[in-house]
Amino acid sequence: MNTASELPDTQTTADAAIPQATGYFASRSDLPFHAPDFTRISDDDYAPAFAQAMAIQNAEIAAIVNNPAAPTFANTIVAMETSGQMLSRVATVFFALTGANTNDTLKAIDADISPKLSAHGDAITLNPELFARVQAVYDKRAAMSMTPEDAKLLEETYDSMVHAGAKLTPAQKEQVKAINTRLSTITTEFSQRLVQATKDNALVVEDKAMLAGLSDAEIESAAKTATSRGVDGKYVIALQNTTQQPLLPSMENRDAREKLFMAGFHRADKGDANDTRTLIAEVAKLRAQKAALFGLPDWASYVMYDRMAKNPKTALDFMQQMVPALAATQRREAAMLNTEIKADGGNYEVQPWDWDRYAEKVRKAKYDLDESATRPYFQVDRVLEDGVLFAANKLYGLTFKKRTDLPVYHPDVTTYTVFDRDGSELGLFYFDPFQRDNKRGGAWMSNYVDQSHLYGTKPVIYNVLNIPKAPDGEPKLVSFDNVETMFHEFGHALHGFFANQKYSSLSGTATARDFVEYPSQVNEMWAADPVILANYAKHYKTGAQIPAELIQKIDAASKFNQGYALGEVVEAALLDMKWHSLSAPQAAAIDTPEKVNVFERKSLQELGLEIDLVPPRYRSSYFSHIFSDPTGYSAGYYSYLWTEMLDRDSRAWFRANGGLTRANGDHYRDTVLSRGGTMDYFQMFQNFAGRQPNVQPMLEARGLTEPKK
Repeated sequence: MNTASELPDTQTTADAAIPQATGYFASRSDLPFHAPDFTRISDDDYAPAFAQAMAIQNAEIAAIVNNPAAPTFANTIVAMETSGQMLSRVATVFFALTGANTNDTLKAIDADISPKLSAHGDAITLNPELFARVQAVYDKRAAMSMTPEDAKLLEETYDSMVHAGAKLTPAQKEQVKAINTRLSTITTEFSQRLVQATKDNALVVEDKAMLAGLSDAEIESAAKTATSRGVDGKYVIALQNTTQQPLLPSMENRDAREKLFMAGFHRADKGDANDTRTLIAEVAKLRAQKAALFGLPDWASYVMYDRMAKNPKTALDFMQQMVPALAATQRREAAMLNTEIKADGGNYEVQPWDWDRYAEKVRKAKYDLDESATRPYFQVDRVLEDGVLFAANKLYGLTFKKRTDLPVYHPDVTTYTVFDRDGSELGLFYFDPFQRDNKRGGAWMSNYVDQSHLYGTKPVIYNVLNIPKAPDGEPKLVSFDNVETMFHEFGHALHGFFANQKYSSLSGTATARDFVEYPSQVNEMWAADPVILANYAKHYKTGAQIPAELIQKIDAASKFNQGYALGEVVEAALLDMKWHSLSAPQAAAIDTPEKVNVFERKSLQELGLEIDLVPPRYRSSYFSHIFSDPTGYSAGYYSYLWTEMLDRDSRAWFRANGGLTRANGDHYRDTVLSRGGTMDYFQMFQNFAGRQPNVQPMLEARGLTEPKK
């Protein structure tokens, strides 16, 4: 219901009873595109701004409820849509910074404000008088003259209130409010504990010899990290928020590999102040209790009501069909790695901390591909400008102009004005690529300002990544995985930039959880397109293009190691579903850290995959996707696999229709990227591809089945 900007004066919802906004967030920014002016915002601004903004929205909602006129689409549904503009302005900036550039002050505000925001939202969605007006409009929808987008907004508003509990009894509503408030508190605490645990459990190495195999730049970076943390003369390898760590393949010392792996694997289950397991148990219990209040068997059934897959069974059946071939692939690849270990003089069986190192050795032998040989061709700035942005120009006619006049929240952030195919301004793009201790793990996209025809606003979008930063003066080189991540996150950005909606709540990436990753995954395909590669994959010293044979090796090797690459994701997705398929009594029985461990172990063993060799990408204790906010990706991590199915099938369409052409880009923009959350997702795919999605291209791409002849 919140929006990114204020209504034009001609459409204001101002009322004498509505408090006058004050402070920086009282009105939209006067910078280009209404981008946030970080030079005018201090940490002390947020708490009073949140309090004031919630009071203003409460008054706006009261004005809707107390309107003596009969409920209409305009005075109820649109009025709700346009309420909370100041709150949205505060929240978009605040939560962007708590994710990308937090500090102790912001953490304290986050812990305080999260339950208050939850209660504030509940007070709106569970307001019986407000719902009565919404239902009155909804009940006469068949006789109303509305655009398809108007109809979708009405449907979404009604469904979201019902889903929030509008039809529950007063007593049940109070229980939901209490659960939501507590979930907001403990999921925020989970996130903060995990950030600290990830920092505190970085591997500290005293003997440089333990780092054999790492490049001079990587060793220097570890030394500088140690100095920054007050341990001069040592080396610190920071953790990323995944089970596997990026330096493991290069590390020659097996003991060091095991220590680095275990530092990450056990970062948040050590029984200390940053142990997250008691929080996980409470989150699972509360979610199951909330689902039961709605008469549903489990949390997964509750949250999937608006997903493309619709229900847990569809998602589980989709994933389970991969398991037999995946398990066989894991066993086959493990045998290959054990052979390689013996050939390398090792007298042990492969373990998770060995897997990537020996997979890389097999990759070199089988495909003659050395990851270190590709990195010199992938320099961050060039990948972005000559790769990611160049592809957007070829496909969609976009152009970009780097600018230095806009304030940013960290020196690593760069900004670009984005121009559309007709030369008009499309939006503004922020790029924040490098890892920091005060940045949460992973990579993501979001908006500072949403596109909306109602407000006349254009999108202001940011991409945040966690690429390890080379020392000053050293080239910022990345792996091809990082390259694909850059294309992926900009795929989200394109989804936001091409938004063409009246209402911001339906705009751009405001889609179902199991659809939103689809456009971003499709955009990854252009990272390896020969035309795009030739433009950005150039040696940082010589400027020479990446050799064609190296490109062919990258493509050939992409199907190798799928037992791990796909296995860790499938395991995480199924673990997510296991947690969120618990009934209320089952969840309540998991009430200690030890029982959390037992449940996780048992759940993974039931999958039939080689979990001791291929652990999930995220263990429960650091599974921030599903435990770091009240909803997040809970019962939704399968989305990455579901949308990969859509993605791989779409790639097949692009290849069958000529690949990298403006005609194809414009067609994809028209049928998918510009549609936001305004229509049925299966219909959207049908409009693009001319048929319903097929899983076969995904299985072929993952090397799990023979390609069709």
